[in-house]
Amino acid sequence: MGLLDSILGRSKPVRPDLDQLFAVPSASLTLRAGAGYTPTGLGSVCFAGVEGGGFARIRQDVQELLDTDAGPGSVPVEFTEDSFGYTWLLARQPPDDTAALVNDLHAVNTLLQDGGFGPHLLCSLLGFRDTEDRPLALVYLYKRGSFYPFAPLPGAPGKRDNQRELQVRAILGDDLRIEPDLARWFPVWGAPGL
Repeated sequence: MGLLDSILGRSKPVRPDLDQLFAVPSASLTLRAGAGYTPTGLGSVCFAGVEGGGFARIRQDVQELLDTDAGPGSVPVEFTEDSFGYTWLLARQPPDDTAALVNDLHAVNTLLQDGGFGPHLLCSLLGFRDTEDRPLALVYLYKRGSFYPFAPLPGAPGKRDNQRELQVRAILGDDLRIEPDLARWFPVWGAPGL
């Protein structure tokens, strides 16, 4: 960053650090102890729709990798498109194996990034539920290299529980790089894995 950038208030964008995902298994233990949330075994990666032969090959590689890792009797990885045109990949692992789910999500992000599709990556999320079956997602913002909690209110479409989100931020502040700008805590309504 140069002197002119400093004077004009511009800053360098945070470089994506996919290794931040590896902090989630430890953070999930803190989340369970501090707020009673347990992993659901569901996680997803969201990216802007991309077409073409190169992307089709990477998508096939991702599908083969995760379907092979899933083991017998498990549900294969699913691709869906939301109403905004974003593609979601849903991965599943046993709820008690957050590390395996994180490895899957990391592998998907890495394959897309190494294939030249990094600019199309938006976020990854991991799903949690508390003892009252209330959903929570830990959302990793690819372009910011940070996490935020997203807590939709059950039975209240389009509403979120900001108090719970702030509580989770306080609980996980030492475990994860939490996004400091609350305006970037975007809602991910109906996201696969939530």
